[in-house]
Amino acid sequence: MKFLDQVIINIIAGNGGSGCTSFRREKYIPKGGPDGGDGGDGGSIWLQSNRNLNTLIDFKFKNVFKAKNGENGKNKKKSGKKGIDIVIKVPIGTRVIDHNTNEIIKDIVKDKQLILIARGGWHGLGNTRFKSSTNRTPQKYTTGTQGEQRKIKLELMLLADVGTLGLPNVGKSTLVSSISAAKTKIADYPFTTISPILGTVKIKENKNFVIADIPGLIPEASQGRGLGIKFLKHLTRCKLLLHIIDISIKNKFNILNNIKIILTELKKYDKKLCKKPIWIVFNKIDLINKHEINNISEYIKEHLKNVNRYYYISSIKKIGIKTMCQDIFKFIENNNTNLTNITSTTYKVKSKIK
Repeated sequence: MKFLDQVIINIIAGNGGSGCTSFRREKYIPKGGPDGGDGGDGGSIWLQSNRNLNTLIDFKFKNVFKAKNGENGKNKKKSGKKGIDIVIKVPIGTRVIDHNTNEIIKDIVKDKQLILIARGGWHGLGNTRFKSSTNRTPQKYTTGTQGEQRKIKLELMLLADVGTLGLPNVGKSTLVSSISAAKTKIADYPFTTISPILGTVKIKENKNFVIADIPGLIPEASQGRGLGIKFLKHLTRCKLLLHIIDISIKNKFNILNNIKIILTELKKYDKKLCKKPIWIVFNKIDLINKHEINNISEYIKEHLKNVNRYYYISSIKKIGIKTMCQDIFKFIENNNTNLTNITSTTYKVKSKIK
């Protein structure tokens, strides 16, 4: 299924039905009096999250939703039928934005969360409502009101505890697939991952975290190069970011430059993302000797002061994976009270690989 994370849809709630003006006409009852019924309320439109959805692709084929109008009132004091409500299913993590004002209406972050997005019109009143001791034959009735109409933007921002960052082909997808059941595409060419993929990492029974595999960035991604930065929005709700670095290229100057490229593109997209905890993960250590690893890491530490923690792993050989995942889970547990405003914390750096 194709991944789509932003759509614009038109929402039209139903109008309320009008009341009825009617008088009772029955044999042998010459003065039956008013018996016009009320109209029915217009149908409302709701959004409801569904954990089985992970894309907004369905809205590409249908982007106008119109609820039914309420029926008009009838004689014999019969009320019109209410218009049927519409419930639109969306993925968890969907942000609802008013397209005209750019106001955030709601963040949908729980399963089966239900929000009213457009209220149907109120019903009109029949002439029965207006009879009195001084007005026994009222001609008055009211029309139903119009339902709300809105144009809204739906933005899907995946709910993950951990997000991956890095240049293409540094091993992000290999890492995610090695620690979770996520089915990521892995190949030896750039941009094999063309859309975010979620994977659940199980530490113990009932202890797990969710990791997001984000497509790689390249220099000037903020200007639209490569796949651009449009998928970085999926990192905004992550508690922790893993910056994956290919250490097998050996050149410490190029490695430092690669780190700065990613951090620069991240800052251009959203400065708040740079304030999230970022751990450097040196991948592919099975392709380089220990002396070179320590030499590179010392150089990186010297020139990059704001990184919280370093790890040395091999996704293919599964070296260092278990310890890193356990530390990630502990960090998430300790920061479970705040999903979006976690600031950087200094940790003891693991500076030598043994």
